[in-house]
Amino acid sequence: MLNLTTEKPREKSQVLYDRGLILRLLFESFTSTSPTMTSSTATSSTEPVIYQGQFGPFTIDDHDRQGVRIYRSALMVAAVCVALVTTIALVMPQSSTQAWLIAGLYALFSVALGVSLFTIHIYLEILHRALQAFWAVGCIAAIGVAVGDPAPFAETVVQHPWTILGIGFTFAALTGIYFKEAFCFNRLETKFLTVIVPTLLLGHLLGLLPIGVAQGLAIAWSGLFLVFAGRKAVQAIPDDIGDKSVFEYLHRQKAEAQ
Repeated sequence: MLNLTTEKPREKSQVLYDRGLILRLLFESFTSTSPTMTSSTATSSTEPVIYQGQFGPFTIDDHDRQGVRIYRSALMVAAVCVALVTTIALVMPQSSTQAWLIAGLYALFSVALGVSLFTIHIYLEILHRALQAFWAVGCIAAIGVAVGDPAPFAETVVQHPWTILGIGFTFAALTGIYFKEAFCFNRLETKFLTVIVPTLLLGHLLGLLPIGVAQGLAIAWSGLFLVFAGRKAVQAIPDDIGDKSVFEYLHRQKAEAQ
């Protein structure tokens, strides 16, 4: 009986500790962009480099680096798609060709965003899964809009703002990436993007944005997204991996709890 009465307080304390740890690490990541290296014995890119984490040493190997490259490449593809859709919508006259181009680029954007969401490193697993779920809901809604209305996809979204209630989940997931990058790396462009995208979508949904303002926001979104993706391409790879000892610790805690 004594074990039963003392076990719960320890479990509760451990849960509170885990949550506090994650919040502290997130706060520290706002001012620190890479883990501390404790060994430089690696002599080639194929050998793992040893870093000192919160819960002990860990290595970053080629598999980790490859995941970061995929994440960043997917972000670049998504950024280029947004820029091309904006350019086509503003410059190219309305036609079936324009409609097919926009629909195809949106599909490619959705796939690229999905790849980035499945390769991004986020300490909070529940947040990571939530962003992936948002993306999935948005994709399903987009397929429903494309199949359920005979009009071109872009025209349906423009003429029926309520469609944002479904496909908007995709952009909520994208905004989550912007927020994560702004919080972890203090990036100016992602701070603006975190505000611009919801403003543009909600403005369209509620019919509050004049056409000129909406076009200006779309152009700003395209430009800043390209800046963000370009800066990610030259950022040090370990920055996007984070402290692997924290992931390992949280996985052990989850396995022990089960």
